[in-house]
Amino acid sequence: MQLTLHADYSLRALLYLTENPGRAVSTQEIADHYRISRHHLVRVLQSLHSHSFIRLSAGRKGGAQLARPAEQINLGRVVRCLEPGFRIVECFDPERNTCPIVARCPLKGILAEALAGFFAVLDTHTLADLIVLPERRRISDLFQIGDGSSGGRRLTKAE
Repeated sequence: MQLTLHADYSLRALLYLTENPGRAVSTQEIADHYRISRHHLVRVLQSLHSHSFIRLSAGRKGGAQLARPAEQINLGRVVRCLEPGFRIVECFDPERNTCPIVARCPLKGILAEALAGFFAVLDTHTLADLIVLPERRRISDLFQIGDGSSGGRRLTKAE
C-alpha cells in the first residue's frame, strides 16, 4: 500500500504550512525545502485549496496558508480527499473489477479491515499532532524555519 505522490506532497505541504502559521509561504519555498517539483506542487496546493485545507493568495506577497488551525485539520480527512479512489486491490472498485472469485474471496474482507484500520489511525490525528517530535524537538528544527531566515537546511535522504 502506498499513497500517491500527490497525497504525499499534500501532507508535506500541510506540515510545512503548520510550522509557518500566519505567514503566506511561496510554492517555491516549499518545493526547495522538500526538493520536489514546483510544477507538481502547484497542482497539489490547488487540490488542498479546493478542499478548503489552505488559502492561496496571488501576488508578490502571496502564497499558501492554512485555512484553519492545525488542530482542526484531520489527517484521515486529508488523505480521503486527496486519494478519492484509494483502493488497495482491484476488487475494491466494482466498475473495474475483473477478479472471478470476488463474490467468495476471503481476502477482500481482510484487506477492507486493514484499510479501515489504516484510516482509523489517521482519523485520530490532526496536523497539530505532527509538529512536535517524540524527543520534544519541533519539526521546524529540521527545516530551520521560524527563525526569520529565508532559507533553511534541506533534509537529506537519511532524515
